[in-house]
Amino acid sequence: MEDTFYLEIITVARQFYIGPAEAVILPIQDGRYGVLPRHETTVAAIVPGELKYKIDGQWRLAAVSGGFAEITPDYVVVLISSAEHPEEIDIKRAEAARQRAEERLRHKQSVMEYYHSKAALARAMARLKTRGRK
Repeated sequence: MEDTFYLEIITVARQFYIGPAEAVILPIQDGRYGVLPRHETTVAAIVPGELKYKIDGQWRLAAVSGGFAEITPDYVVVLISSAEHPEEIDIKRAEAARQRAEERLRHKQSVMEYYHSKAALARAMARLKTRGRK
């Protein structure tokens, strides 16, 4: 059996995945952050995007929202607001959310509204990307 670490992906609503994993790729501000067993201890901020994790030699995908990950040599704990398997994503709803966010960004708005619209757009794009790879 390939070397593994303990992975927990926890959302506000549920325990998305808990168990052994061979690797995980996290979406972070600067791109993607890969983690393998015996990784150096660190904390990473998660941004909306596509999270990948490898179990029994097979990559699995999830569309995730913002949060953070605690990484140690033996385990990774990912705490995020939401996570969805590709088959759980309603493509029409995600596309409608993307269009609404893009429309809001075209209008003058406060700084706070701008950042909310950018976050909504990032979440919608992550969901569409993940669903498209199913």
